[in-house]
Amino acid sequence: MTKLTGRQIKQIKLFLLLVPFLAYVAVFSYVPLFGWSYAFLKFNPGLRIRDMKWVGLDNFRALFKYSGALKTVMTNTMSISFLSLSTSVLPVILAILISMLPGKKLGRIVQSITTIPNFISWVLVYSIFFCLFAPETGVVNQVLMGVGFLSNPLNLLGNVEQAWFIQIGIGVWKGLGWGAIVYLAAIAGIDQELYESAAIDGANRFQSTIHITLPGLANTYMVLFLLAIASILSNGFEQYWVFQNALTRDKLEVFDTYVYRLAMVNQQYSFSTAMGMMRSIVSIILLFCANQVSKRIRGESIV
Repeated sequence: MTKLTGRQIKQIKLFLLLVPFLAYVAVFSYVPLFGWSYAFLKFNPGLRIRDMKWVGLDNFRALFKYSGALKTVMTNTMSISFLSLSTSVLPVILAILISMLPGKKLGRIVQSITTIPNFISWVLVYSIFFCLFAPETGVVNQVLMGVGFLSNPLNLLGNVEQAWFIQIGIGVWKGLGWGAIVYLAAIAGIDQELYESAAIDGANRFQSTIHITLPGLANTYMVLFLLAIASILSNGFEQYWVFQNALTRDKLEVFDTYVYRLAMVNQQYSFSTAMGMMRSIVSIILLFCANQVSKRIRGESIV
């Protein structure tokens, strides 16, 4: 029996440390892919999979029959995603501003305050905004009407024309501080001697930010930006589900909520599985495209 070397023993220990995480990914990410088989079957909850009727690609062909509703859903999804991408620079700005604050204690306080909203559930977020902006009982409307600034209450959560921008604003408020953490870590990794050399050469704080901080954050930003493009069909479910109402549903029905509604409300399990499968395939294609763009722009791949 061959005796293991110290290096091999170390590698085995590292692999054993990874086993629980590999098992977690396998159980919760790969095993559920078996459910994709429902996209090729006529789902019947009373039957086993092998006893269900095979329909082949009929559920995928049905996508074209729902072209009207799907067109609206894709318009909402793509529009909200591109608006969200346009705000991707805000965490960079916040991280730079926090790093420029005098004293680390003040920076930690600001970072904690801006990060807390990320840990509030979307149900509570909706409750907060409803209490603030409800047309009749909202605090904001009562105050503005009390001081005579408004004659009629604002229905912010029922504003159809501004629904996309309102949701983007709420999403930015909730995730801005959390998104800045990655960039704060990147800023901490920049060689501080560069700033000292710049100060000796007479550069002010703004010039140091432009010529040192921003180039140091460029690679991190590009990776996160391209990954966001790869997941452009996934806006998230909770936010748009809880903020939907009779007035804004046509504007806030995104891909995730549409698939959920088909499966859980309309009980079109096989069709919703086909839609989810299509979304995953498109996301994988976008990821590989983003990887090729990264190679051309940065000379490095992101995956």
